[in-house]
Amino acid sequence: MGLWARYNALLEAQPLLTKALTSLTGFSIGDILAQKFVNDDGKPYDPMRTLRLGSFGFFVHGTTGHYFYGFLDSKLPGTKPQTVATKVLIDQTMWNPIFGLMFFGYLNVCEGKSFEEYTKKVKADLKTAVMGSWAVWVPAHTINFAFVPPSQRLLYINSIQIGYNIFLSFLGNKKVDGEDKEL
Repeated sequence: MGLWARYNALLEAQPLLTKALTSLTGFSIGDILAQKFVNDDGKPYDPMRTLRLGSFGFFVHGTTGHYFYGFLDSKLPGTKPQTVATKVLIDQTMWNPIFGLMFFGYLNVCEGKSFEEYTKKVKADLKTAVMGSWAVWVPAHTINFAFVPPSQRLLYINSIQIGYNIFLSFLGNKKVDGEDKEL
């Protein structure tokens, strides 16, 4: 049995676990690429940072994505242009900001930061994350909701997410003005 067939068999047998593992992989690869090729801060590779991002993919992105997109497909079935546009609109105006809050919150907790630091991070970077998302996810989700089978949505999202995760990794680890530079 080939890799694609094994992936689909696992997706059929254990969809939540498969999607969580797919997201772990996508977030980990995105962070590794961000640290190796985007960050020019001169710091060595930080495996704990990759662990934080990968665990976010596993515990939050894969699981919530499974339920959110399943819910969206159950309430708005089909691929008519109006249905696709509605799904993209809901994804980008409601899910996107919630996702950003979860992302920054998860990293905040994993790094042992305070709620005050979380609110500063959200005020400094949530708008950038949401607006940056529009450039990638409006066209990507238009394709997703129009052409990708529901069972494959998270795999499709994670394949694009690798590139987007470079941006998220950079943004999630960017210091907020006034934040101690040696955390």
